Amino acid sequence: MTEKVRSGSRMTVAIVGPYLSGKTTLLESLLFVSGAISRKGSVKDGNTVGDSATEARDRQMSVEVSVASIEYDDICCTFLDCPGSIEFVQETHNALIGVDAAVVVCEPNSDRVLTLAPLFKFLDNWEIPHLVFINKMDRASTNFMDVLHALKSVSSRPLVPHQYPIAQAELSGFIDLVSEQAYQYHPGAAADPIPFPEALKEQEQAARAEMLEELANFDDHLLEELLEEINPSPEEILQDLKLELGADLVVPVLLGVAEQDYGVRHLLAALLREAPEPETTVQRRKIIHPDAPLAQVLKTYFTPQGGKMSLVRVWQGKLTDGIVLNGVRAGGLYRLMGQQQQPLHQALSGEIVALSRLEGIKTGDTLSADGLAALPKAEHLPPVYALAIAPEKRNDEVKLSSAIAKLLEEDPSLAWEQHGDTHEVILWGQGEIHLQVALDRLRRKYNLPMTTHAPQVPYKETIRKSISSIHGRYKHQSGGHGQFGDVYLEIKPLPRGTGFNFNDTIVGGVVPKQYIPGVEMGVREFLAHGPLGFPVVDVAVTLTNGSYHTVDSSEQAFKQAARIAMQTGIPQCEPTLLEPIAHLEVTTPSEFTSKVLQLLSGRRGQILGYQGSDWTGWDKVTAYLLSSRNAKLHCGTAIAYFRRWLIPLAVRPFSRSTR
Repeated sequence: MTEKVRSGSRMTVAIVGPYLSGKTTLLESLLFVSGAISRKGSVKDGNTVGDSATEARDRQMSVEVSVASIEYDDICCTFLDCPGSIEFVQETHNALIGVDAAVVVCEPNSDRVLTLAPLFKFLDNWEIPHLVFINKMDRASTNFMDVLHALKSVSSRPLVPHQYPIAQAELSGFIDLVSEQAYQYHPGAAADPIPFPEALKEQEQAARAEMLEELANFDDHLLEELLEEINPSPEEILQDLKLELGADLVVPVLLGVAEQDYGVRHLLAALLREAPEPETTVQRRKIIHPDAPLAQVLKTYFTPQGGKMSLVRVWQGKLTDGIVLNGVRAGGLYRLMGQQQQPLHQALSGEIVALSRLEGIKTGDTLSADGLAALPKAEHLPPVYALAIAPEKRNDEVKLSSAIAKLLEEDPSLAWEQHGDTHEVILWGQGEIHLQVALDRLRRKYNLPMTTHAPQVPYKETIRKSISSIHGRYKHQSGGHGQFGDVYLEIKPLPRGTGFNFNDTIVGGVVPKQYIPGVEMGVREFLAHGPLGFPVVDVAVTLTNGSYHTVDSSEQAFKQAARIAMQTGIPQCEPTLLEPIAHLEVTTPSEFTSKVLQLLSGRRGQILGYQGSDWTGWDKVTAYLLSSRNAKLHCGTAIAYFRRWLIPLAVRPFSRSTR
């Protein structure tokens, strides 16, 4: 397949929204009505352009960014279908920083608009122009204006209604509030103009007045016309919408039913007409490299055929096949259509394309000829859910680290560690489904089936009581030189988190200096496995006295003497078990604060307090949550609940004594 020459402009649009709002269906409809595909697929049948990965189709949900492009009205538009589940929000954030605009897809349900608050906040923080498409209007359980006002409560940008629905028993069409022309939907065809329904005149006028008043806040001329009761022209209104959307000042709201293609053509027309050009996005991002090639990696894929593929946004200049960026030569240049790859000779500013075999380049990296440029990238979310993993076949252990490294390149919100206390390989992610998708990829892509279990709780021990003059003597005679070591130790507890401290107060050479390191070594070896079976922490040990033999003493003998002293002394210091605790900060809508407090308290949580968040109408709750073996599932359930509905800002583990 060869490159098609384009003379028109370019645009990149992200399709975002909550889980099950219909984003992949909307992408399929956009591709169909624009002629990019000849037949629509469905999520249920598993034959859509988006969600082409096996893991996505098995679960009928987006688990990674999908890419598709159309050419419509001499404009090349690339769509990024982003996951809606909170467990895959890192994918969405990484993709959003490279688009010109976003379409926020939601359902006509006032009770679910709170799930849009984190997305709106990210879009506003990055000043990404966005529209709202209220999908599934044929199933609306709430009045359109009520849904609109609910959406306004979670957006810091004013929402501007672009259309008003025509519905009797069911949705049949809409009124364009700019031209005041009514349209009737038809399955499989464009909507036809129809006479204005006089029964909706009052509601339409109220919605149109709301649109014009919001636009007039940014246009003095329009404000004067409204004050003088002059009806502005459609051309003037569209110009205002384009300017103010491009500056991320307003959020136009459209509606439809993506499954039946209702409203999709008008959404596409609004995007092509009102969304900002790539040059506007470059100015907003303050990119000042007018000629040199400049790009940024939005996503990394590892494909069975092409190996590593880096999805990049071209910010400036031109990328060519075989270009060298950051000192690495690209193996190829492609346009993606789901899992299909179209070879290109060049890519211009504003396009999103894939570069192959950029070894050493990670998601979020900035690409330039000299490798010195650095654009802002999305913050990595801290992992909150863990599983201990091990290969089913012991011989596969040597392949595990390299496979996980590739897995983390594809998904930066994953993390792994070799736990120092339990010696388990721990895979961290954003939730249970997130980790299961990662494990499926290990099995499918790298032939590494894994066994999993809940991570062992890394208990520790400490002491509550001090004790002095604990005597330990090691004497062994077996012919020839014997072994002799004699020590007196003082053991004290330390404040929580201090660790281990070893000192000596030896005077007069009763224990030669060359043997003192052996004493410390013996103490440390004993503390690695205390009387309760776990590492002992927050302990100070002081060598106060001892004796030696000029012939039989050695460092090894004093090491054994120290272990004997610790075995005698630690049980007398009231050893106690330390239990790991998670420190949680949960941001929640104020109306759910009481439920969060109840949920934490019911899972052995200790509420530290709550206060107003920097988000209007949200609170921040801080708490300790026990992570013992009996509470491990509770802890995981609680965190999964927060990830699904809220936003955990931090999870910091530490230990305290179990009461």
